[in-house]
Parts: sequence; structure tokens; C-alpha cells
Amino acid sequence: MSIRHGLLALLERGPRYGSQLRTEFESRTGSTWPLNVGQVYTTLSRLERDGMVTQDGEDTAGHALYAITDSGRTELRTWFEKPVDRTSPARDELAIKLAMAVGAPSVDIRDVIQSQRRHTVQAMQDYTRLKAQALTAVESGGARERDDVAWLLVLEQLIFQTEAEARWLDHCEARLIRLSRTATHAPDTPPAAESPSAPARPAATAATPSTTPQASEAFPPVAGTR
Repeated sequence: MSIRHGLLALLERGPRYGSQLRTEFESRTGSTWPLNVGQVYTTLSRLERDGMVTQDGEDTAGHALYAITDSGRTELRTWFEKPVDRTSPARDELAIKLAMAVGAPSVDIRDVIQSQRRHTVQAMQDYTRLKAQALTAVESGGARERDDVAWLLVLEQLIFQTEAEARWLDHCEARLIRLSRTATHAPDTPPAAESPSAPARPAATAATPSTTPQASEAFPPVAGTR
């Protein structure tokens, strides 16, 4: 998550102070990624160091205000125009957990998958309910319509993400079952080697199917599959 760019986007609308930026950031994203004031001020200090924001006096309550600079606007435009890089994906705890569960002693990977699937489906239902509320707020055209639309987009991304996760979990379970069955039916012993004195096999029999197991049959049984 790019906190610095999110703060720059909010500052483009006018000078803000730290806790105000935190409140607006969480309002825009529905508190999906909560910030603390320390994070905000640490990020503002770095942006100021890099010449992207500057302090702009105080408001009537004595809060120090920050304003975006031309350099900050250039950085923000670049961020909006440049696609999010997917060549170095962020660590995904669920993918790592399943990878570590494969072959782990005393771990039934199907139990891990089923437990996660229940949680994922519940999260999808929760997001769907929140989406209905956000749609109602947007259609009412209230004073916070901009934030409601932003929150709706975030919710829909979360719904698509959980739907994809549920499908991936189904795929993982089916894949592991197939591999386990394939390994169960693989030959236990390799075919006997031919005697060195045996005559060469006629060319006409070269098309005879080999008894060597194929690569897809060579997987060991997967721990936790039944």
C-alpha cells in the first residue's frame, strides 16, 4: 500500500494537517487499511525531505498544515499513470501456508484448505453486505458521496479478490487429490533392465508403449490428502 501517494492525492485538494489526513484516508478507503498518526507524520516528514510537500503555516486551531509542491504533483501524476507492478508480488500468507503444509507431518492440508474456505466465504458475505450499504449511500447522493464511491470501489475489489481466493482453494484441493491418486497408481518398482547379451530390439517394436512411468505419475503421495 502506498501511503505516501495516498497522502499526496489528498493534499492535492488543499493543505491538510496530520490527523485530518488520516481521517480522510480512512474515510476514502472505509478503514480497510487503518493508519495511525505516527505513520502519517513519518510519511509527511519523508515527503518534505524529498521536496514533495512543504509546511504551510497553521490553521486556526494551531495544527501544522502541509501542502503539496510541484514536485509532489509530478510524482502523483506519475503514480496515477504507471500500472501497479506485478512482477514482484507481495508475500501472500495463505499461499505460503499451503506451500509449507504440503508434506508437513501431522498436518492435513485439506483441513487447512477447508478452514480457510469457510473464512473466505464469510468475508465475501460481509463485503457483499457492506457493498449494499455503500450503494444505498451513493444512490442517496449525500454530502460524502465522493468517499462513498471510493469505498464502493474498494469493496468491489475485495469481493473479486475473495471470489478468486475461493476458486483457487477449490482448485488446490482438486489438484492435490488428483496428484495423490496418480501417485497411488504409479508402479512400485522400475522395469527390469535388459540383459547386456540380449539381442537388439527390432525397429518395428519401437512404437511399443514404454513401461516407464510418465512424469505426471511420479509425484509422491501428498500428505493430508485422502
